[in-house]
Amino acid sequence: MFNLSQEPPIIISVGGSLIVPNGNIDHEFLSRLNIFIRENVKKGKRFFLVAGGGMTARHYRDAGKAVVGTMNSEDLDWLGIHATRLNAHLLRTIFQDIAHPRIIENYDKKLSNWKEPVVIGSGWKPGWSTDYDAVVLARDYGASLIINLSNIDWVYDKDPRTNKDAKIIKKITWEEIEKIIGNTWTPGLNAPFDPIAAQLAKKLGLTAIVANGIDFANLNMIVNGEAFKGTVIMPYRIDASFYDREYYAGKKGEYRLGHVESVWGTVYHRIKHLYRAFLIKVLLNPKTCLDVGCGTGGLVWALRMMGIDAHGVEISEDALHLAEDDVKPYLQVGDITHLPFEESSYDLVLSYDVLEHVEGAQIKKAVQETIRVSRRFILHKIYTRENVWITYFHKRDFSHVSVHTKRFWQRLFNENPQIALVRSSFIRLPTFFESVFLLRKK
Repeated sequence: MFNLSQEPPIIISVGGSLIVPNGNIDHEFLSRLNIFIRENVKKGKRFFLVAGGGMTARHYRDAGKAVVGTMNSEDLDWLGIHATRLNAHLLRTIFQDIAHPRIIENYDKKLSNWKEPVVIGSGWKPGWSTDYDAVVLARDYGASLIINLSNIDWVYDKDPRTNKDAKIIKKITWEEIEKIIGNTWTPGLNAPFDPIAAQLAKKLGLTAIVANGIDFANLNMIVNGEAFKGTVIMPYRIDASFYDREYYAGKKGEYRLGHVESVWGTVYHRIKHLYRAFLIKVLLNPKTCLDVGCGTGGLVWALRMMGIDAHGVEISEDALHLAEDDVKPYLQVGDITHLPFEESSYDLVLSYDVLEHVEGAQIKKAVQETIRVSRRFILHKIYTRENVWITYFHKRDFSHVSVHTKRFWQRLFNENPQIALVRSSFIRLPTFFESVFLLRKK
């Protein structure tokens, strides 16, 4: 259904409050949305735009209630759904030259071999909002991020309109947001995310960003991996506390082949580290090396066995506690986005299976830090969408919050004026197995 070598589509839930904020169509917003989408399509990005109902839906629901008194939830939902379809047809008209000809109204009828960079979706069934439809699209078309555009900058712990002490929430998990929005859908519910959609997103391990839809400069930062303003809703809190002893022992995320505390795991990881260290010694021969995200220090140990003055930095103290005593003196706590070293400190700065754990807004900063600390070379092994072999042996690792294509990383590295992407000089397995990028500092 979707090509692993293509970047996953960006799912944008366009709130009806942006399209018809007061019952009247906002021409300025639609014009700016038109420019934004087309500019990013030129950069190779693809979009699903799911239209909300907004005040149009509320006006029809209110009219129905005014005439007949009370209406059941299903009838109210159908009025809202048809309002979303009207808005979706408006979006389809705006993007008719670059959009798929069919507006998605039935999400069971999946697109096959679609080539257009834009697809428009509308409401589907009673019982949930278009937020749920956006989550279904993410599930069916391989997206890991949903951008929920509304008329608010952030999610708050309380309604800021009635509570002056309401606090901004910058990051929150699906479990935590359930305590704010509840778990029941009612037609016309005013919440930052549909409770039914939140339950499915939690099950799928998706990430969503709630942001103000009229701030297109900020929206550009979101889709291009820059620091942005908005609330991130995530499956887990991916920080130092996530990478605890159980994760590095292989019991959390079920990603590693062998537990580092088992005999088989110890042998497997030692062979793997020695193989990598041998390649680095023979092909690059650095005098000094920094392993960023060194985990339990296995590669640092192997590099030092090869005569390289290697050190490691790791965000998880639990991982460092698992390190062997003879390598602990060369390891320290640190974050890839704030490496505690001077500029040009090491001949080689490397990371193995780290950058896919870095959230999108921090990726460029993390890469820049590895470049800053390097004197000559930067080596990154990154889990990408093409590395299909991992899916046959391991369940999904939900800390993989930035799984992109190999082409995505190549473009990111090529756009950096401080480095050159080296096409040879290092042995790489086919991308079915791994994606390795060797960079030379200019």
